[in-house]
Amino acid sequence: MGWFSVCKANYVKPDFPFSAQVDEQRIGIYLVDGEYFAMEDICPHANALLSQGFTDGATIECPLHGALFDVRTGQCLREPGDRDLATYPVRVNGDQIEVNLEVEK
Repeated sequence: MGWFSVCKANYVKPDFPFSAQVDEQRIGIYLVDGEYFAMEDICPHANALLSQGFTDGATIECPLHGALFDVRTGQCLREPGDRDLATYPVRVNGDQIEVNLEVEK
């Protein structure tokens, strides 16, 4: 599918992920210890935007029912997440964050 520019790098803060629409997919962009990560942004349990949840380092908690995910790996750490989430390759090109929709996981 190739690389898609999703936002400027300065739009993503450690405590404030960025939610992007790429084609038909919602992607959350996270900044953890100076590294950017991209993961599905819809909680599979309740169709909530995870990027609007509560961040703590490399984890994001769903704002509706508390499912917990590792944004680096997509691993569901606490139910009711139902499943692990897809993660995507990320690169910085100038001041832009780019995501490749080829699923990493």
